[in-house]
Amino acid sequence: MGLEVIGAGFGRTGTLSLKRALERLGYERCHHMVEVARSREQVAAWHAVALGAPPDWDRLFEGYRAACDWPSCDHVEALADHYPDALVVLTVRDEERWYASVAETVYAASNALPRVLALLVPRWGRFNRMVAAAIWEGTFAGRFEEPDVAKRIFRDHIARVKERVPRDRLLVFDVAEGWGPLCHFLGCPEPDEPFPHLNDAVSIKRGLRALRILGWLLPLLTATLLAWAFM
Repeated sequence: MGLEVIGAGFGRTGTLSLKRALERLGYERCHHMVEVARSREQVAAWHAVALGAPPDWDRLFEGYRAACDWPSCDHVEALADHYPDALVVLTVRDEERWYASVAETVYAASNALPRVLALLVPRWGRFNRMVAAAIWEGTFAGRFEEPDVAKRIFRDHIARVKERVPRDRLLVFDVAEGWGPLCHFLGCPEPDEPFPHLNDAVSIKRGLRALRILGWLLPLLTATLLAWAFM
């Protein structure tokens, strides 16, 4: 099948909203980090790509008609070349709000997973290592905690996409604009329903609180079990 729409925007620029919108417009399914997280094979494959393995795009996107968010947004040029008929949607956002959102959600979640829990639940550990290799060490070269550097990387990515993707294949899109620009660009009629403005920040932060509680409880529980075992 091959990709028909390629999302070029970094995560936290409305990519989950874009995923739902594209699927509502008939581009089933749309690849996104949430799809990667559900599949052991996807996690392993993208981790290998992050470490330098040559990607098999058709296999990575088998069954998908669109893609957005990390990790695919880091490979826009290669994907645009591999799928020459695909259209490219570059989601954008104010860089200050974008950085704060990533820092408070995705980055915080990556750092909140207790080591013991990663060992107890290997699937979580594998996913976290893939995210670290693809995003924190890949996209941001280990410098996300330097706001000026991270925001420069964000700006440079947007500028590079605008420069290298032909204008007739590119839509620069703020999801706050709703259906209009997206549907016009894709040649689709506008659905008679609100644009899916999804914000998963609340659920991520709720999960963060749970991870932090586990981080406190696991060492205490381990110490208690060890003490009981040697009584």
